Amino acid sequence: LLFSFFKQNTEIYLKINFQTFNFLRIELAFRFAVNTINRNRTLLPNTTLTYDTQKINLYDSFEASKKACDQLSLGVAAIFGPSHSSSANAVQSICNALGVPHIQTRWKHQVSDNKDSFYVSLYPDFSSLSRAILDLVQFFKWKTVTVVYDDSTGLIRLQELIKAPSRYNLRLKIRQLPADTKDAKPLLKEMKRGKEFHVIFDCSHEMAAGILKQALAMGMMTEYYHYIFTTLDLFALDVEPYRYSGVNMTGFRILNTENSQVSSIIEKWSMERLQAPPKPDSGLLDGFMTTDAALMYDAVHVVSVAVQQFPQMTVSSLQCNRHKPWRFGTRFMSLIKEAHWEGLTGRITFNKTNGLRTDFDLDVISLKEEGLEKIGTWDPASGLNMTESQKGKPANITDSLSNRSLIVTTILEEPYVMFKKSDKPLYGNDRFEGYCIDLLRELATILGFTYEIRLVEDGKYGAQDDVNGQWNGMVRELIDHKADLAVAPLAITYVREKVIDFSKPFMTLGISILYRKPNGTNPGVFSFLNPLSPDIWMYILLAYLGVSCVLFVIARFSPYEWYNPHPCNPDSDVVENNFTLLNSFWFGVGALMQQGSELMPKALSTRIVGGIWWFFTLIIISSYTANLAAFLTVERMESPIDSADDLAKQTKIEYGAVEDGATMTFFKKSKISTYDKMWAFMSSRRQSVLVKSNEEGIQRVLTSDYAFLMESTTIEFVTQRNCNLTQIGGLIDSKGYGVGTPMGSPYRDKITIAILQLQEEGKLHMMKEKWWRGNGCPEEESKEASALGVQNIGGIFIVLAAGLVLSVFVAVGEFLYKSKKNAQLEKVNIVLLPLQPTVVGFKESMLHDFTSQKICLVPWLFIVLSNITYVTKVHNKGCEASLFAIFNFFLICLIVASFQDK
Repeated sequence: LLFSFFKQNTEIYLKINFQTFNFLRIELAFRFAVNTINRNRTLLPNTTLTYDTQKINLYDSFEASKKACDQLSLGVAAIFGPSHSSSANAVQSICNALGVPHIQTRWKHQVSDNKDSFYVSLYPDFSSLSRAILDLVQFFKWKTVTVVYDDSTGLIRLQELIKAPSRYNLRLKIRQLPADTKDAKPLLKEMKRGKEFHVIFDCSHEMAAGILKQALAMGMMTEYYHYIFTTLDLFALDVEPYRYSGVNMTGFRILNTENSQVSSIIEKWSMERLQAPPKPDSGLLDGFMTTDAALMYDAVHVVSVAVQQFPQMTVSSLQCNRHKPWRFGTRFMSLIKEAHWEGLTGRITFNKTNGLRTDFDLDVISLKEEGLEKIGTWDPASGLNMTESQKGKPANITDSLSNRSLIVTTILEEPYVMFKKSDKPLYGNDRFEGYCIDLLRELATILGFTYEIRLVEDGKYGAQDDVNGQWNGMVRELIDHKADLAVAPLAITYVREKVIDFSKPFMTLGISILYRKPNGTNPGVFSFLNPLSPDIWMYILLAYLGVSCVLFVIARFSPYEWYNPHPCNPDSDVVENNFTLLNSFWFGVGALMQQGSELMPKALSTRIVGGIWWFFTLIIISSYTANLAAFLTVERMESPIDSADDLAKQTKIEYGAVEDGATMTFFKKSKISTYDKMWAFMSSRRQSVLVKSNEEGIQRVLTSDYAFLMESTTIEFVTQRNCNLTQIGGLIDSKGYGVGTPMGSPYRDKITIAILQLQEEGKLHMMKEKWWRGNGCPEEESKEASALGVQNIGGIFIVLAAGLVLSVFVAVGEFLYKSKKNAQLEKVNIVLLPLQPTVVGFKESMLHDFTSQKICLVPWLFIVLSNITYVTKVHNKGCEASLFAIFNFFLICLIVASFQDK
């Protein structure tokens, strides 16, 4: 379009040149503005505006220059347009040479050393628009963005966004629309295959309308896609087919439709617009004023304001070949740049240096089910200000999920998801039951959606392949958008969070060890030693020896421990001391056994030693007695492993986890030495220790020497129903189960809020109690103190027998020693006689004086040693061993008594 502005006396003549029917709306806007000013007479009471139209080729700069020169020869005050850059640059150079203001309502690239002093543009500066788009991308927290442009100038317009990856954590992919056709399906297909869900389209509203229709046909108008359009005419597009698709569509609007005066002008424009010839299908709503039409309306008014402020201005014929500028041009251009006008597109001011419009307000609009609605504002000074609700009503979190049908993927796992047992055939969602099914039902009730449950095809939770980086299981189905939600015992992990989104956890847990419950072991025959540790027994022995020695030494030093053995002879110089070394040891033994002795200390020092030793033995014996009953009666549960460290230190007990599950991934990615060692063991025996499901792992625990690493909540469920299994140790890590959604899904926050609501209402706890509470393992019947058997206190009998045998040997030793001494004194030889058949015969040989008799000891010692050997070799270490010990005792007593009789 080429608009010329003439002034002749009190009449201003405007001439319009247009190219095609697509620019008819700009001509109509120009005509509507002129008619409005002429009818109102408030702005230019003494001036009448007239206009004319001419057709030009926008791509022919020579024709545009020739038409401009023709216009200038008639006496021109200002030129509007044309819109295309090639023809506009040609007209601009002429206007600069002749000093005529050039008014643009379309974006035009300005070089850094711009010398177009006779140029103003009402279109918002695209460097500012590019910052507005970048602010929107940052608000949505996008990490990856695809930019689609229709011509080379698009990259210039979005230069601020293109520079963003160097300053922000943003990955940018740039694509170009086909130039020779309006068919964007190949490009959209490629974007769909590449899972590019965040797209910025820099194109005209006509192209945008076509793209939306093609995207709808290709299934790309879903809630997972978010489109931002740079065109300021998004509000005028027909979005009726997309309102309920769930697609996210955002754009900007400069037309101030909330202003009552602006609405009144637009309504009048709509009436005239409907009277115009029918327009071809452009995707625009009937009667809507587009941005370029509104800018043309404002441009006419801005120039009219400058004309009003310069009444002495006159126009003259200008010749392009003479290069003589218009003498009022500079002043008139300054008045235009200084003009202020509150128009249809808000406040209008220009940069006095480059003539660009850098101060403006934009409305941020977004597609809702009611249509495109304002959700915020943006201006160069304040930036982005999002105001979600403009009608004063709170946002309803269930709006985006209400009445929607979602695909839910899950996996069979007790008690989360199980097949329902029924005599009748079940179909659809009725086939399943479990904790996750109840959770899904509650979420659907709160958020108002319907759902279809599908089991994951490969039966896996989801892990990443180390070779090709591809995912499997439920995670893969979310990535491929085969499912909208994953409601299952799906653990929230770092690697999964990078490819899908999770809600807040509905259950917290950790990894633990499932193992067979160890068998109880009875205490041994020497269990009476267990109440005190070996160290304590050693310390008691050392204390006993130390106290005995100290008592002996002190008794020797103290004069009060020495006494006269002959009290009838007080002058005797002979004194004695009861606390010999052996008596000191005997005193300590008597006190330790709480039996006392005939030895009583007399001196204060020795009494202090004795008192302290008695106090010591009191505490030791009391502590020993208090613990003795528990150690003799309680069966101890001893397990070969008590923690993950025990598993890592051995290889006899195999251990593993579910293949491609979160537990396996934890050990695989862990840098802790213990867990890294465990993963090395599992990976080296991958085929034998990694299982396909929890059920397979539980069966291996029951049937072999195998420890299964799994989630603590599942272990809790299993051990409630199988009393042969138990949890070993505490939690290895801490994590949670969450509802999985595709990356960028709008459902995540809604699901999270619903889960928090269920948690506060206590329903999550009630559901867990419902599915985890089992019959429980039967408790052992309570009974009174159990009777102690030989296996409990048999060691006491062994100690008794050993003591008796020892005493016999000591007595024999004493006898032999004393006999040898007497023989040496009386010079008598001891001769071993042959074996006598009976004890009576042996006793008769002792009737004569001992020193003159031949003593025979070998047969009796042989009998005793034979019995002792039998006792130690007997297999039955119960009553039979005790009886033989008692028999030996009486036999030894008989031998000793026979000697004592002599």
